[in-house]
Amino acid sequence: MSDVSIRLAGPDDAGLVASLLGEFRDFFGYSGPPDSTFAATVPQLLADPRTEFVLGGTDGVAQLRYRLSAWTGVEDCWLEDLFVRDAARGSGLGRALVSACFERARERGCRRIELDVNEVNTRAIGLYVSCGFSLEPKGPGRTFFLSRKL
Repeated sequence: MSDVSIRLAGPDDAGLVASLLGEFRDFFGYSGPPDSTFAATVPQLLADPRTEFVLGGTDGVAQLRYRLSAWTGVEDCWLEDLFVRDAARGSGLGRALVSACFERARERGCRRIELDVNEVNTRAIGLYVSCGFSLEPKGPGRTFFLSRKL
């Protein structure tokens, strides 16, 4: 990987973060949310102490969310999004972002970090498994991520 700066995003990075999230949406071929939603929500998330964005130069972003767990007594970390632009894929930037996410979670005292990934995104699954994530994170058998729109 080239010498890319991995750092926490600040308020001045809202435009870059929103742009990268828009590209992430486009990568999956989703029709929404619109860019205006990213532009409106990213500054709010940057101001929220339970959310962090980790930037890999201008080519990658990871979003971390934190919540207190009754099971561990400390915060859990949810790796909500990780995106690397096409031109930077295969450079090690994704791995560097995951590593930085581990570091951030440890600094906050988290004992675990979790994520979800679509089964067709085999490249991402390979990255996460090679970084130590388990496809069976909570004991024997697969854990399913369930969702319902309200």
